[in-house]
Amino acid sequence: MTDSSTPAGFVRQGWRWSGRLLTGVISLALTLLGLLAFTFTLSHLAPIDPTLQVAGDHASEATYAQVRRDLGLDQSMPVQFARYLESLAHGDMGISRITAQPVASDLMRTFPATVELATCAILLGGTLGILLALLAVWKPGSWLDNVARMVSLLGYSVPIFWLSLLGLLLFYAVLHWAGGPGRLDDLYMYTMTPRTGFVLIDTWLSGDRDMFYNAISHLWLPVTVLAMLSMAGITRLLRASMLGEMNKEYVILARSKGAGRVRVLLCHVFPNVLGTLITVLSLSYASLLEGAVLTETVFAWPGVGRYLTTALFAADTPAILGATLLIGTCFVLLNALADALTYLLDPRTR
Repeated sequence: MTDSSTPAGFVRQGWRWSGRLLTGVISLALTLLGLLAFTFTLSHLAPIDPTLQVAGDHASEATYAQVRRDLGLDQSMPVQFARYLESLAHGDMGISRITAQPVASDLMRTFPATVELATCAILLGGTLGILLALLAVWKPGSWLDNVARMVSLLGYSVPIFWLSLLGLLLFYAVLHWAGGPGRLDDLYMYTMTPRTGFVLIDTWLSGDRDMFYNAISHLWLPVTVLAMLSMAGITRLLRASMLGEMNKEYVILARSKGAGRVRVLLCHVFPNVLGTLITVLSLSYASLLEGAVLTETVFAWPGVGRYLTTALFAADTPAILGATLLIGTCFVLLNALADALTYLLDPRTR
């Protein structure tokens, strides 16, 4: 009888799970609090005066002072940060100084675009990365292995903004294979009824197949660029992990019993690197959510990355903090999900 099959075992297992959950929640809260404090401090060290942005260059001294009081800038930085945390606890992220709209509304409008772009990119990059890694380990030292290593090297070496600009020049300006910047042509942008915020879903639900194909033509190029970035990391780490497993005793034993290399690779080695695969996929996806700033800027993609870039240049503190909190939360939650999946799928981690 195992320990978990007895009442006392169930209690102990429940306490262990409760402890892990409580530790994870505390770690999440402290990480986000530190991230907000760091970003809040940096935003206040920016050389741009928010009061001057609101009041204008020709406002009187009295107006200037009144605006500072309204924005709470006449108080110390710890007090300002405490007031922001209090507002955040009530679901208020503040008003963006650029759009004059609640930051929460701006993020709800821009975040689906980033999620759509990152999700398509990780699906493509993850599939190709896993396939390349399997082919490289199947024939180590062959031309397949050399191709996998070359793809990994190019993915890490080529600047993402340069690759985006080159892709626009070749596939949009010269070959006319891509739809260009933005999510849709102007013809469809103002006729589509937004329902979910995901352009592929909204155009499909509209029933206009030309609009749907137009959305695909705008989406595939930035997705391919980001997929190359994620594919490089996935291929490199997964290849290294599987090559390390191929020299272990259980693989040698399986080969001595007559198992073919493909069977050993798929049935013995690959299940043992699932933990590594889950981790690298979650980190790649989180990196795409937070690191698609340059790609969204080049392709005029109206996502959180572009929104955050605009807010940074304008020293829009509420927008900067709101976008940072959203991206940081996604990053931490994806890491926690990866740890949980690894714990469930890999008994060696228990």
